[in-house]
Amino acid sequence: MKELIGGVCAAQGFRAAGIRCGIKALSKKRDLALIYSEKPCAAAAMFTANRVKAASVLVSREYATRGQIRAVIANSGNANACTGEPGLASARRMAELAARKLNIPTEQVAVASTGVIGVPLPITVIEGGIDALVESLRSDAEGHDAALEAIMTTDTRKKEAALELEIMGAPVRLGGMVKGAGMIHPNMATMLCFITTDVLISGECLDKALRRAVNRSFNRVTIDGDTSTNDMVLIMANGEAGNPPIIAEGPDFQNFAAALEALCVKLARDMARDGEGAAKLVTVIVQGASDENTAAVFAKSVASSNLVKTACFGADANWGRVLCALGYAGIDFDPNAVDVGFASRAGTIPVCQKGASVPFSEDAAKRILSEEEIAIHITLGTGPGEATVWGCDLTYDYIKINGDYRS
Repeated sequence: MKELIGGVCAAQGFRAAGIRCGIKALSKKRDLALIYSEKPCAAAAMFTANRVKAASVLVSREYATRGQIRAVIANSGNANACTGEPGLASARRMAELAARKLNIPTEQVAVASTGVIGVPLPITVIEGGIDALVESLRSDAEGHDAALEAIMTTDTRKKEAALELEIMGAPVRLGGMVKGAGMIHPNMATMLCFITTDVLISGECLDKALRRAVNRSFNRVTIDGDTSTNDMVLIMANGEAGNPPIIAEGPDFQNFAAALEALCVKLARDMARDGEGAAKLVTVIVQGASDENTAAVFAKSVASSNLVKTACFGADANWGRVLCALGYAGIDFDPNAVDVGFASRAGTIPVCQKGASVPFSEDAAKRILSEEEIAIHITLGTGPGEATVWGCDLTYDYIKINGDYRS
């Protein structure tokens, strides 16, 4: 695999655009995005586990069951969640507007929204902007950048990736973008994520690859313990690469699935690093669990702990908080078999062995934990299972951002 530029426009046959249509009247940023495939697509999607679902999720989930999504229209500035029947009508209207302009069936347009919950979506401004949006479609990095900017809310940096691999002699490309900085907790991590690929693959195989990738990436990100109403991951595959079709779980499927997972892990890490108010990316690696899923549960428990997160913010090697978080994960283990260590580019330091403290330099530990990217290594000593979860520290700025989010 090699990395590319261009995000969702790196794959052949895809175009993207982003404009300002005025969803937030006082904002000058782009707020309406479109991603479009020039050819029909196989598609797969996953949505929020929250029982309260935004109108965009309900509409897109309905359309995605057909497996032929060819475009997605997305807005920021308004979540269109908890808005009743008018909200559903607005979400359907968004799909209809894009479909009519693109000359494709409405059921082939997914809808996504992000922003404040409980506020009616100003559909009239979207109606007024649809012509300019479609006319702005581009097949290059500028089109991708405009679309990505249009879905960002409290994000402070762009989160994007693209890569290329070879399948049976044919170069295949994947590209993706993700929006997400707060209200993030498995399953799924709160976000809008759109992925494009020119691979030729069946809908069934695409769905299997997406679910595996999401479970090992976005479902292992936690920022603040809140699962959103608007989560959505969508992948569209238009077959433009011309590879022999992937219709079963053989070597070609495994290669593609591994590439998709790598892309999603990159985006997931970037999302955790950009957590609202975050100063540090915190990676929690659990080894020695009975299986991978068990290891993931333990790692999520540690990464979600506010006490662990604040210790990371303060560069405090308070490893007792790590054991405490393991203890309420809800799975039995032997505390007397646990090893804990901290690591960063400043070095590695063991702080707990066999469930008890070991002598270590507080100054060295503080240097290690003062880096922008730190890791917590945990060994349980009970089996072969291992998993990695990504999170961030908890800072004063998280309160500032969310204390007056609506205003």
